[in-house]
Amino acid sequence: MINFNENIDRKNTRSLKWDGMKNLFGREDLLPMWVADMDFRPPKEVSDALKEKVDHGIFGYTIVTESLNEAICDWTNTRHDWSIKPEWLLYSPGVIPSVHTAIQAFTEPGDKILVQSPVYTPFFHMIERNSREVAISQLILKNGRYEIDFDDFEKKLGSGVKMLLLSSPHNPAGRVWEKEELIKIAELCKKYNVLIASDEIHADLVPAPHKHIPIASLDESFADITLTFMAPTKTFNLAGVQASFMVVPNKTLRTKIAAVQASDGFSMLNTFGSIAMEAAYRHGGAWLDEVLEYIRSNIDYVKETISSQLPDLDVIDPEGTYLVWIDCRKLGLSDAELKKRILEKGKLALNFGHAYGPGGEGFVRMNVACPKETVIEGVKRLQMALGK
Repeated sequence: MINFNENIDRKNTRSLKWDGMKNLFGREDLLPMWVADMDFRPPKEVSDALKEKVDHGIFGYTIVTESLNEAICDWTNTRHDWSIKPEWLLYSPGVIPSVHTAIQAFTEPGDKILVQSPVYTPFFHMIERNSREVAISQLILKNGRYEIDFDDFEKKLGSGVKMLLLSSPHNPAGRVWEKEELIKIAELCKKYNVLIASDEIHADLVPAPHKHIPIASLDESFADITLTFMAPTKTFNLAGVQASFMVVPNKTLRTKIAAVQASDGFSMLNTFGSIAMEAAYRHGGAWLDEVLEYIRSNIDYVKETISSQLPDLDVIDPEGTYLVWIDCRKLGLSDAELKKRILEKGKLALNFGHAYGPGGEGFVRMNVACPKETVIEGVKRLQMALGK
């Protein structure tokens, strides 16, 4: 058993989550439950592999080995029932750089790119910073669960959209899209000749009974129009080592995006990223099973405590991810008031929903991938900020 209750001091370690609060929130006296990294150590095998490399003492240029390719293929097959080929893989420092590359490779300035809001804030930034136009199909919150408005989704696809940025599992809503939903998404994208760029970085963070399904795995024709972005970074708390990969079965698409990567000089993994990725995928399965169980316990605590102590708040139960999306709209507060109370009265750092686009107003996002003690304190601070 792994001790996920261990409180590890991350202050003054160059941690964005802990040391970067002043830049984002204007103060440092907050409990950080915002950006999506964990307060847990990664699997011991990952740390041991990195230590071995440090002890070796040479940090020269790195190649991607067949062993790494095999580890990824084995992982996607075992965890996601998706049999992929090594030649489909392209590597990148992160999913965000990969999406930027995809936008540059397959769209032109002024083209429309569709997102489903409320959605991961950088989706908007990536589109706008590449001089593309954001098209939005807003998700519908129905009985505490988000659904796709397929009438609106199809209407937006038919308006000249060139690419869909799909968040799967969805961040921040926590939805794990079901097979029928994914098939409908892909069929409509085929109908309107829209390329799917599928951010599946949270794919591994899905406990039973839910199951992540890579959209490209469902049909060869779907794979032909899909770029899939994955990484071990959310799964194993390795964001700082900068390592991700793309799965691109279609050779024409793969050749084109690889050419853009090459023109940017941005297609290599660093030494530690390569080592950590392989060690995680080869040896991290048991650790992942345990952390999913621990996170689920934290989610249940947040749900139950808020339900009893803060009845005006509604917790959207996440089917995947370790992010809890909380509906505060019944309080009748503006986004500015909500933010002020949480930061100043609660001294709690959360992500605020308006940043996730239309439909995010009045919500907050809480990261519960941390020791139970932190979760208890975080909920207590939320009560201080928003309780009557």
